[in-house]
Amino acid sequence: MITESYRVTGMTCDHCVAAIDEEMRHLVGVHDVVIELLPGDVSIVTVTSDAPLRLDDVEAAVGEAGYSLAS
Repeated sequence: MITESYRVTGMTCDHCVAAIDEEMRHLVGVHDVVIELLPGDVSIVTVTSDAPLRLDDVEAAVGEAGYSLAS
């Protein structure tokens, strides 16, 4: 198992958390998603998966939910 964290901008509420959680769980091999919501700041999304996730796939999932990875 691999655990990786990603910084996500634009999240402000529990709906944001649910949207990111749903999209991340669609990625192949994802077992768990934990989100530290920091409204007005960069939130932390921690994902546990079978293998490292491709950054392009993570970025696409976050984008599908309506948010962006922080630089």
